Parts: sequence; structure tokens; C-alpha cells
Amino acid sequence: MYGVQIAFRNYNPSAGFLGSPWVGWKNFERFFASFQFATLVENTVLLAVMNLLVVFPIPIILALLVNQLLSKRFKGFAQTVLYAPAFISTVIIAGLIFVLFSPRSGLVNHLIVLFGGQSIFFVAEPEWFRPLYIGSSVWQEAGFSMVVYLAALAGIDPALHEAAKIDGASALQRIRHVDLPGIMPVVSILFILAVGNLLNVGFEKALMLQTPLNISASQIIQTYVYQAGLQQAQFSYSAAIGLFNSAINLALLLTFNWVARRFGQNSLI
Repeated sequence: MYGVQIAFRNYNPSAGFLGSPWVGWKNFERFFASFQFATLVENTVLLAVMNLLVVFPIPIILALLVNQLLSKRFKGFAQTVLYAPAFISTVIIAGLIFVLFSPRSGLVNHLIVLFGGQSIFFVAEPEWFRPLYIGSSVWQEAGFSMVVYLAALAGIDPALHEAAKIDGASALQRIRHVDLPGIMPVVSILFILAVGNLLNVGFEKALMLQTPLNISASQIIQTYVYQAGLQQAQFSYSAAIGLFNSAINLALLLTFNWVARRFGQNSLI
């Protein structure tokens, strides 16, 4: 917390924290008045919300489906296949995207042309940045989160399923009335954590997928902070932007935590 004061100073590394002049809210005012402010916030919020809406529910669905598999061998194989991408580096995933979606040699474009379509330069088109980002996030992260929900499903009393079967409940009815209520506390906690980290969109992947041609969609708060802070050495300015981002995340976390507690769900606080 001591270093937070850099956002309110005109920081000079040679002078240190206390030796740098105090400028108050000027760094924040500069960011809010910047012509890039609206674009940065819009790109960050759009990517974050779309990422949350797509990436968050898919592991729940996968866990419910895998949990229904009767063969232990096939169940273990499915878990391994779905979980494996979590161990792949983000750098490698970004490289795979460039290779697979290359306009000349990419497999995806070969298939498009094969079926009579026109080759698409995916990584250069702003409208394709978010689908590529979110699609790769699903592939990379869904398996890891699925394991958490599978652990929660394993904690459900088998007697509940047996009783439901005796009453004639189908597999879908057991999922709806036994499995989903059983994992809802875990879903609630993970959703609150996801919302509290909403604007902290994956910086590494966004930066590596960013090109001069798609920057109108790929320039988000995190990449802008990197460019201003590390590439241009505007330490105080970038710290102010980062603090603003963290404050919004904290507000979202507290708000959704209050909503969850209000509706009787598990909460963090």
C-alpha cells in the first residue's frame, strides 16, 4: 500500500517516493481527459463482460456432463483432455492462433477456401480480436475450472441421487434438482471472485494478439498501462490508471458480494 502514493506524485526514480513532488489528482484527471479514455474503457468492459458470460458457464456445463459418464476410464480420459490446455503457456497459445489463422498457410483459412469462402486475415481484423481471445480462453481455462466443479459434485451425497432415481427422476432432472443446488455455493463464490477480477483482462494474451491493424479493439487498459509505464516510463500516470482499474474491481466485488448475501447465497465477506 505504501507504493500507492506514486499515483499521486510526479514520480522520479532518482528522487524516490518522498522526494517526488505531490501532484494530487492530476494523473487521474489526465487519464479521464485523454482522447483514449472512452475507447480503453469500452474495449476493456466489452472484452471482460463477453469473456465472463462465455467462459464462466462452460466449465459448469462440462463438469455436469463429465460427471454423468459411467465409464471411469473414459471419464478420466475426458478430464485429462479437457484439463491439459491449462498447462500450455499463453505465449504458445498466441503463437498457435497466429499459425492456425494465418491468411496464407493457416488451417482455418484453408478450410474456408476449400468450402468456397474467401481467406480472412483474422489477426488483422478488429472484429475478430474478441472471438479469438474468448475462444482461446475457453479452450485454455475451461478444463481447470471444471475440476473445481467436479470436486464439488463429488461432495454431493450419493443417497440424494439414489432417492431421485427411485422417484423416477431422469438424468436431466437429477442435474437440475440435485447437482446444481449442490454446487451452487461454489458457483456463487467463484462468480463473485470472477466479477471482482472483471476488468483485469488477461494482459499477456491481449498484448500478444495485438497488431497495428486490430489495435482499435485490442487496446485495453492493461496494455495501455504497459505501454505508458514500461515503454514510455510514465510511472505515476500508469500507476494512477492501474489504481483506477483496481478501485472499479473492488467496487464490483463488494457490490456482487452484497447481492449474493442478500439472496442467501455464499459470500466472501
